Order: sequence, then C-alpha cells, then structure tokens
Amino acid sequence: MLLRNMLASGLAIIAATPALAEPTFNRIASFATANNMAEGEDRARETSAEIMAVTEDGNRLIYSDSPLGVIGMIDITDARMPKPLGNIDMEGEPTTTVVRGDKAFVGVNTSESFTEPSGVLRTVDLSSNEVTASCDLGGQPDSVAISPAGDMIAVAIENERDEEVNDAALPQMPAGFVVRLPVNDEGVDCAALERIELTGLADVAPEDPEPEFLDFNEAGEIAVTLQENNHIVVIGADGAIASDFSAGAVSIDGVDIAEEGALDFTGSLTDIPREPDALKWLDNDHFVVANEGDWNGGSRGFTIFNKDGSVVFDSGNSLDRALAEIGHYPEGRSENKGGEPEAVTVGTYGDQRLIFVASERGSIVAVYDATDPAAPELLQMLPSGIGPEGLVPIPARNLFATANETDLGEDGAARAHVMIFERAEGEADYPLLTSAGSDPLIGWGALSGLALNPSEPTTLYAISDSAYETQPSIFTIDASSMPAKITAKTVVTRDGAPAEKLDLEGIATVGEGGFWLASEGHPDNEIPHAVLHVGADGAITEEFTLPEALLEGQARFGLEGIAVQDGKIWVAVQREWADDPAGQVKLLQLDPASGEWTGVRYPLDSGEGWVGLSELAINGDYLYLIERDNLIGDRAALKAVTRVALADLAPAALDGDLPLVEKETVRDLIPDMQKWNGYVQDKVEGMAIAEDGTVWIVTDNDGVDDASGETLMWSFKLN
Repeated sequence: MLLRNMLASGLAIIAATPALAEPTFNRIASFATANNMAEGEDRARETSAEIMAVTEDGNRLIYSDSPLGVIGMIDITDARMPKPLGNIDMEGEPTTTVVRGDKAFVGVNTSESFTEPSGVLRTVDLSSNEVTASCDLGGQPDSVAISPAGDMIAVAIENERDEEVNDAALPQMPAGFVVRLPVNDEGVDCAALERIELTGLADVAPEDPEPEFLDFNEAGEIAVTLQENNHIVVIGADGAIASDFSAGAVSIDGVDIAEEGALDFTGSLTDIPREPDALKWLDNDHFVVANEGDWNGGSRGFTIFNKDGSVVFDSGNSLDRALAEIGHYPEGRSENKGGEPEAVTVGTYGDQRLIFVASERGSIVAVYDATDPAAPELLQMLPSGIGPEGLVPIPARNLFATANETDLGEDGAARAHVMIFERAEGEADYPLLTSAGSDPLIGWGALSGLALNPSEPTTLYAISDSAYETQPSIFTIDASSMPAKITAKTVVTRDGAPAEKLDLEGIATVGEGGFWLASEGHPDNEIPHAVLHVGADGAITEEFTLPEALLEGQARFGLEGIAVQDGKIWVAVQREWADDPAGQVKLLQLDPASGEWTGVRYPLDSGEGWVGLSELAINGDYLYLIERDNLIGDRAALKAVTRVALADLAPAALDGDLPLVEKETVRDLIPDMQKWNGYVQDKVEGMAIAEDGTVWIVTDNDGVDDASGETLMWSFKLN
C-alpha cells in the first residue's frame, strides 16, 4: 500500500491507523488531457475532460472535450500508467459517449444558434478510430444513454436556453424532447428514430421542457431530469410517459449562505428547488439525482426518488458540511449553489451498491454505500481535479475514474485531468486533514503557514491567508493520527473584532501560548507588510510594519514565513523587490525590543515562471526555508527545502549593502507530492520542524478558488 511505500522512502503520512474493515478507493494515476494533443499542436490551448465512458473490456476511457471539438481516448490497460490514444474530431461539440462492442456513439451539438438548435449522433469505429455514420437528431443533444441490454439508445435533446436572454428564465423556444433509436452490432437504425415529447408536464414552463440527463433501468424504462423545469419524467419501455413529477424543494439549516470571506455554517435556506442535473438508476424502482440547481439556486445535495415520485432519501446539508470538514468547501459560491453537486453515478463493487456524487465546485467525489436506498452511508471523499463532471465505475477491474473539466492552462496553472482510483484493502490516503467531529463545525482552507507546539510535538498550528479575508484564523491540529484533526479555530482579532487588512503567511510559537505572525502586504489593497504578536486568544498585542525606506521598493509578494531566534524575528520576503539584485530576495530580522530591522540576501534558483520563498523554520544550527516555483503538474520543477547556517547569518543595516548568504538544498519535495498520484500542487507553503528533526509540510489549497482544493500534509525526518 501507499503508506508502506512512503515509510520506506522516508516519507510518512502523519501516522498509520489500522486497516479499514472495507476496501477503499485510492488514486493511482492522473492523466492531463493536453497529453492527447498531437505533435505540433498548441498544448497551451484549452482542453477539457467532461462526460466520460469506458469500453466494455474496461481498458479504454473516452471523454468529451468540447473546447477542442473532439473525443479523447486513454489506454488504461495498465491503470497506473495511462497512455494517450489521441483525439477524434467530432465536427461539433461532443456531449456524451456510450459504447457497444467495438463502436462508440457520440452526441454532438452542431447548433448555429440557441433558436436554431441541431445535433447528430456520430458512430465511431473503435478499431480504426474513424467516424463511420451520423444520425440527425433534430435538435441539440445533451445526455446520451444506452440500455443495459444494449438494444436501445436514448438522447436528451435539451435545446438549451440562452442565459443572456430574459434573465436566463424559461420559456425560450424551441422546446426539448427525448429520442430513442434501436441499436445493434451493425450500428444505429436512424430511420427508426422515435421522438418522445415532454411538453405540458412540468409546473415550471411546461411549454419549454429542457431535458438534461437520462438513464435506462434494467426494465428498459428511462428516467429524465428537466433541470430548469425542476421536473422528472419516467418513460416506459413502450415509449409512453409512465409518470412525471416535480423534483420538489428543500429547506436546510447549518450551511454557509454568504460570500463574505469567512466560513460560517450557521445559515438557513428555505424552499430551494432541487433542479436536478445528473440521474442514475439504483435499481428498477429507485434512482438518484444530483441537485446542482440553476437559476433558482441550488439545494446542495442529492436525492433518491422512487419512480412514483416519492422521496426515499435527501442528503440535506450533509454534503456541504462534509466538504467543509476536509477543507474543500468553496466559500465563494455560498450565495449560489455551495458545493454544487452536478454529476452522479452508481456502481456495484462486491456486495455494495455505491453512489458517487461529484461536487463540481468542491472538486471532490463523495462515495456512499446505498445498499439500503433509504439510508446511504458516506464512506469516502475522493480528491479530484478541478470540476469533476464525468464519473465512470469499472467494477470488474475494481477501478473508478473521473473526468475533470476545468482547464486553467495559462501561466503554468492546472490542466484538465482524468484521474483513476483503485479499490483495494487498506487505509484511505485522503483526506490528510479533517475537522470531522468539531462542534460547531470548523471550516478551514488556504493553510499558508505552519508551526509546532514545542512541548507537544504532535500539536501543530496553521494559519489561513486572505482567501478568508474577514476571518483570519489560527488552527490547532492534532497530528497524532491519520487523518490529522483540526481541533480548534482561533480568529485573529484587533480591538475585539476579526482583524482586517491582513494576509497571514507565517506563524511561529512563543511562550505562554502566543504567536508571532507574518502578514504579506498588498500595496494596491492598502494591506501593510507586517509582523504581529498575538496572544493565545488570537488578540493582536503588538504590530511592526516595515521601515518606510524599505517600502520604496515593495511589491505585492512580501512577507511569507517567520521564525524566532534568541528573541529576534526572521521573516522572508517571497520575491524580488525593486531594490534587489536579480535572483536575490531579502531575509529580514526584527528586534522587537528596539523595533530595529536588519537583513541579508538569499540567492534563488532560476526557473520557469517565478521562484520565491514560502516558509521559514529553525532547527539546531540552521534556518530552513521552502523555496519553490509557481508551477503545477508536470511543469513544476522546484519545490524544495533549503537551509542556511545560523552562524553565517550576519544581518546588516538596511541602508547599506546586505550580505549574500550561502544555501544548501536539503530535500526535493516534488517526489513527496507525486506519491498521492495527482498533479503536483503549486503552493507548498507551511513547514514546522520538531526538535528531533521531524519536518511537517502542508500545502495551501487557495480556498478552492480555481484550485482542486487538495491539502497535502506530511512529515519526514531530516538526514
């Protein structure tokens, strides 16, 4: 297992716990969709991995890539080493693919406008990777499904609305509908296409149904969501409407409903329409829907319905709160859809009927045991890339795969990815940090600094940065077990109120339970570069800003780490300022007794993107630093722990020449982060070192804002 491999390599995931009684999913590989681009193509172009399918042998994944207008294919014969199989041009926007034998059937949107929608179902020969046939569908396709018997394909013809018209409200004609087409080993019988009308059913805009997602059960019935109409339709095996009903509304408590730069799970929502997106049958009588919401908000969970319309189970606030426990709650979506569950699928592994629910904004897939549809049990939260949308169970191989649509390929940011998980005996590798069991619920994220309690070597303190600008906080972490537990949250205050104008990036412990904090300045936002002393209660007792003469050359990227040596404070300036020689940054020393500032210069490695410092810690005779680039994934080249001998630190007055120190690289952190089999994270920002040389590292998840939300926390011993 991964834990044993990490221990053997000198890397520990906090502490081992006994193996779980049930098998667990762990990520074993990631594949960037840009890797499917042909030689000579511009790899900086936007790509995506949206809805995904798997071939019947379980060895090839096929995903929709609408920005490129292609379907992409991945060889997962060796699931730990996925290989690119290239892209196939769809001459339009592919939506969903289904597979029968050696053929794939792809819904393709060819619409010229919202008012003149069109689309086709293309047949792809998987042996030659060529499009061999197309069926005109009569409108813009969204979801495509194939019956369990493999004899029928159904397509939801959404004919989606223009969100720039009529405040995105319905009706906006033409109306959508569903089509069915017989299919066999030779392909689809286009001439036998059957159109099933859905008008006149929904309470919301009955003249303009917009079918979003559909699925077959074993009996050949089709369940269809009409997301914008907040309605669900069941079509019988004979093609007639068997039942239809409103998806209803929910009222929930204990959720974050305000986007105010703070995590506060005390809000309530009343009568929020479910507006379901994805749907999957659990059995012939029950199906589960992901309640993404739309123009009326979002109810933030999932619901299991009986096909007669009765609610068997609703998740209420539990998904949002589970996201908050592991640092994946997207605070910036609190006034809209919260975690925004969009995708859902079902698979049977062993004797367990499992539901997989993807939080698009939280970038997590929640796994539930739904053997009893009335009482699903949350088993795991799987880390995904940004924006999981395609979910593919592969039970015959004990695999599960996700397609993650968001591509931030500019400036070295995260690409769209497909991620592969394996179900096996052993402990879960993720999350590594949780506030589960806290009451009231402790929401957290964007951990930007780390410190150690010197008298309790398994007690750590972390701080959050300006991602939560109205709630700067210090978190107490019990790292004696896996996952580590956040046991307390202390808000940093000034004059009795949460402190404003802070961007906390460094923390160091001092006597009597207090802390020294480093706040990174932001000149454009009038946030000063500052060092602060706070008591155990979080109240600021002293503040030290930088000298005016030094600020003449200041930049956005300022104080990032903090450490205490013999009563004096060391802080790192992350990047070069105007008065720094190229490739050098300042290490500044503050004498709190006199208020005097002095400093030295530190030599940065060169690299693609930018390179800077993220953290400081002192152990023995050395000052240790985190030096890193700002790149992600396979472009990341520098994430390292370095050190400078304390004896060589001879800080000089800031109005003269500052001495240049010599550094030594202690550990490359990139191999550490690769052991979780995702892409290498950008922001390695927290480090604390125990007296025995145990080094703790934590990454900053950017508050789940254009980021996967993953927080990696691990330890290793200094050599």
